[in-house]
Formats: sequence, structure tokens, C-alpha cells
Amino acid sequence: MPPVRITQDDAADELLGRDPLALVLGMLFDQQFPMERAFAGPRLLADRLGVDTLTAAGIADADPDRLLTCFQGPPAVHRYPGSMAARAQALCRLLVERYDGRADGLWSDAPDGATLLRRIGELPGFGAQKAKILVALLGKQYGVTPPGWREAAGSYGEEGSRRSVADITGPESLAEVRAAKQAAKKAAKDAAGTRP
Repeated sequence: MPPVRITQDDAADELLGRDPLALVLGMLFDQQFPMERAFAGPRLLADRLGVDTLTAAGIADADPDRLLTCFQGPPAVHRYPGSMAARAQALCRLLVERYDGRADGLWSDAPDGATLLRRIGELPGFGAQKAKILVALLGKQYGVTPPGWREAAGSYGEEGSRRSVADITGPESLAEVRAAKQAAKKAAKDAAGTRP
């Protein structure tokens, strides 16, 4: 896996670059929480669990109360530590059941983008939009490019876009993505305000 610069924190980005589970969990955590903090969450979780690399089996089998304590911090791994700890555990249990505990099993043998999108969309906590963003992130930064991946990712897969974490390669692109998200939220709010 390549070097990434999503969180702007060297240790967190290093883990995202070498640990597929950290990447998937970072995407899970990217909900009602700043992107860079969400993707730094797996490093924080690994540190609290006392491991260098996260394992699906380790999280799946963890005592839920201990896992919750790890999520609570301080600082908290996520804004909603209880629900996110439960989702992370459910996600890891699915990976153990279907992919032998390997997060990269989601994409290592995916014959096409549609299959990859379907597999990701079956993960607990992953809706249609989040699944498309992860497909785009895998394609743009991790070299996971089965036929049709851009189509499966929708607008998030467009070359040169600044719509999501898939487009963050450093501080400048982080600022551009953040500005694009704020503009989209404002446009949606303005549109909602003009409805009868």
C-alpha cells in the first residue's frame, strides 16, 4: 500500500498506508466527525489496544466494555464512541466471517467495480455514499482499480475532483475538499430554504 497523507499526522497516515483494516475503519469513522480526526482514529485505537497493526479477529473478539473504553479516550476515537465501537466490532465480525479477517479481501479478488461497491456497501455503517467514496479512495490512492471502478464510485471517482477523502493528498487538497464540502452543504441548505 502506498504512502498517504490524509490525516496530516505521520503516525496515523503510516498506519493507513500499510494496514487495510485501518483504512476501512477510518472510512467507517468518517461520519459527523472531521475527516482527518476520523482517519486518525485507527492509530489512536491501535495505540490503546497496545498493537502495531489492527486485526479484525482481535476487534471482533474484544470484550465490548474494554473496546468502548478504548473508544472513549480521552480523546475519544469518535464523537459517538459507544455506537462507533459497536459498529467497528460488527464490521470486524463480518470481515472474519466472510473474508478470513482480511479487510483487503473486500477488494483483492473483486472482478469489477460493481462487485467491489456491493461488498463495501454490505459492511455495517456503510451506506451508498460512503461505499462509493471508499471505492474512489481505493482507486485513486491505493491502486485498487478493477474494471469499472470509476463508474462504481460515481462522481467521487472523477479525475481531479475535490469531493471527498479520496482526493486528499496533503494540506492543500484537504483545504480544497473541506471548502467543496462546505459549499455543497450551503447549496443544499439554500435549496431547502427555497422549497414551498
